[in-house]
Formats: sequence, structure tokens, C-alpha cells
Amino acid sequence: MNQEILQEIIKQDYTKIQKDIEAFLKDAVSQNKADGVIFGLSGGIDSVTVGYLCGKIFGKKALALVMPDSTVSPSSETGDALKAVGELGLDYKLIDIDIIHKRYSNFLEPDERALGNLRARIRANILYYYANLKNLLVLGTSDKSEYSIGYFTKFGDGCADLLPISKLYKTQLREFAKMLGVPNNIITKKSSPNLWKKHIAEEELGITFEEIDSILYCLEKRLSVDEIVKKTEIKKDFVEKICQMHENSWHKRLPPKRVVQNMDEINKLISRMENDANI
Repeated sequence: MNQEILQEIIKQDYTKIQKDIEAFLKDAVSQNKADGVIFGLSGGIDSVTVGYLCGKIFGKKALALVMPDSTVSPSSETGDALKAVGELGLDYKLIDIDIIHKRYSNFLEPDERALGNLRARIRANILYYYANLKNLLVLGTSDKSEYSIGYFTKFGDGCADLLPISKLYKTQLREFAKMLGVPNNIITKKSSPNLWKKHIAEEELGITFEEIDSILYCLEKRLSVDEIVKKTEIKKDFVEKICQMHENSWHKRLPPKRVVQNMDEINKLISRMENDANI
């Protein structure tokens, strides 16, 4: 893989990025007359980074929900989440969703993937319950890498009012997290959605985030598959896979389809979404 592209991706003004995110969140809370923000805190790099941002910006006006399913969630992951809460002084609630998931499952056909995504949707339900109860805005914790290829659960962890880190690729997020003071063990641990036991992102995807980010970065520059292969030195089948995942997941990033007057309206909507995603 071409390391020069990766260095180009990582080389960013993270101080400015922090200021931009802080201004974005403050403005959103003010404009919506909300009393603060709420987010799911798993103990992984994405949610902990959001936690560090919220601790600095909102303090006790940020509510972190730690929602493991004790059947599948590693205790170490929950421990990292609770440690972050303690260090940041955030308000939090610990809710084991195991019993809720089991009750749901009693009425459903068994399928590991579908039941795994159900865990994410249960968490979204709880987040919006407390958002409703306390007049809070829900923060999503997807980064640009995951968001761009649809590696999230629709109406689950992809369900949010605001996406503060969705402009940062995973490799950029690691650097950003370092600047914020996120502990190294969280930055270096393998990304794990933990929708089922031993669920590791890169193992499921079959490709590293360094490769994913390099491909998406070139895709953002409107390069063709063959041009991306040449520039990144990544196998063509990997490039095709990520490009296809990006293309096939538009429905997860766009609002629900509705009747429109003409194609101009459709094109404007797609253009707006592309600009928002920078892809």
C-alpha cells in the first residue's frame, strides 16, 4: 500500500478541526433550544473521542449512556467506558440491554446478524427515550470511514441528530484522539461493534482501515477504480469492494425516499448529501 497517501490523509490541522466541531455542537444546541446532548458510550475510540469533546464543551450537560449487552459485550470494553466517564466527569447511566434483547428475541426468528443489529436499534430507542425526556440532542459516533461504506446499523447506531466526527476518517480520528488526550489503549485497540461475540470490524470487512481510508480518499477525488488501484497499490478486488459498499449504502445515508416533482429535486438532494459527506 502507498504510505504517502496515508500520510497525506493523516496530515491535518486537528486544532482547527476541534474548534470547528465545538462551534458546530454549541450552535446546534443553541439553535434547537436543547438542554444538552446525549450519546452512546461503548468504550471504543469513536464514542470515547465524542465523550472527550462533550466533556470539554458541555460538562454535566452531556449525558453518556453505557449500554452493554453482557451476553456479548467484553467487560473490558464496558470498563473503558466507565473509566472515561469518571475521568471526564460526565453524567451517565449504565443500562445492560441483555434482558431487553432477550425479550425481543423470544418473538423473532433467530438470525445472528439481524439480532446483532437489533442490539444497535435497542440502544437507539433508549437514547431517544432519554433525549425526549431531558430535551437533549442525540450525537452519533460514526466516523467518516464507517459512515461512507455504510458500516453502521440503519436506525441503530446510525440514528442521530448530529454527527460530530463524520468528517474524520478512522486514521484521522486516531490522531485527533491523541490530541484530545484519549488513552493510548483505546486508540490502539481493534474497532469492535460488538453486535455479537468476538465481533471485530476489520475481520468482518476483510480489509484494514488504512486501506479503506486510502480508497475512500481517492474516491473522494473522483478517481476511477483502476486509477485508485494504481495510486494506492491496493488489490483491485479490495478497491472494488469498498467502492461497491459506498455505492450500495446510499440508502442508509439519505433520508427516506418521497414523491418528488422532478429529477432536479432529486439531483439537488443527492448533491447536498454528497457535499455533507465530502464524497
